[in-house]
Amino acid sequence: MRMTRKRTATPAPASRSRSAEGRQRAPGRPPANRRSADGDVRERLLDAAIACYVRGGIAATSLREIAREANVTPALLNYYFGGKDELRDAVVAERVLPAVMQMRGGVQEAGDDMPALISAFVGGIGRAAAVNPWFPALWVREVLCEGGNLRELLFTQVGPQIPVAMVGRFAAAQQRGEINPDLDPRLLMISLVGLTLFPIAGAPIWRRLFADAGFGTDDLDLDTLRRHTLALLDGGLGLG
Repeated sequence: MRMTRKRTATPAPASRSRSAEGRQRAPGRPPANRRSADGDVRERLLDAAIACYVRGGIAATSLREIAREANVTPALLNYYFGGKDELRDAVVAERVLPAVMQMRGGVQEAGDDMPALISAFVGGIGRAAAVNPWFPALWVREVLCEGGNLRELLFTQVGPQIPVAMVGRFAAAQQRGEINPDLDPRLLMISLVGLTLFPIAGAPIWRRLFADAGFGTDDLDLDTLRRHTLALLDGGLGLG
């Protein structure tokens, strides 16, 4: 009877084993320098998305356009966000809502002090625009214009916390005799938006218009707009 000799596997060289281990992802969180690099890339992709949203609108902007703006491949956007809707949600959560919350903080702190409340809102719009120059134009395009992609955001998150709350305070102050009785508290809120957000969003238009007519506009910065708006409101509101 012929006996067959059992063959045993030859162990891989140590160098090959270590190489294979190196190709595997180590468990746990990535190194700090890797997390920092990932964060920088992610921020750059969010910046590119906002630039494209302001220029062409959220609905009309493709991942390919955003990738071109950021000088990356569309695959990288999918890697970081998963898709177009997820990228939009990230922009809202990490850029749009924080900009809005900057305004909410001052409004809450003002309480029922009408001059402080008005000043907090007007100044908050200016600060939000200074830190996020894209904010007024994106808000006008995606919230105020019909079909805007972020309109529901106003109804569900922003509206109850800022404009609705402020209208309630205006109405209470009017009953206490602290503001002009001829004003409508609801329209007062709309007027505040019209005196702050719209002039900033339309700045490229009126700056060119006045400059072409020979009127200088270099001194018309956000602080000048804030002081002008508060001076205009002071008499109309009857704050004394």
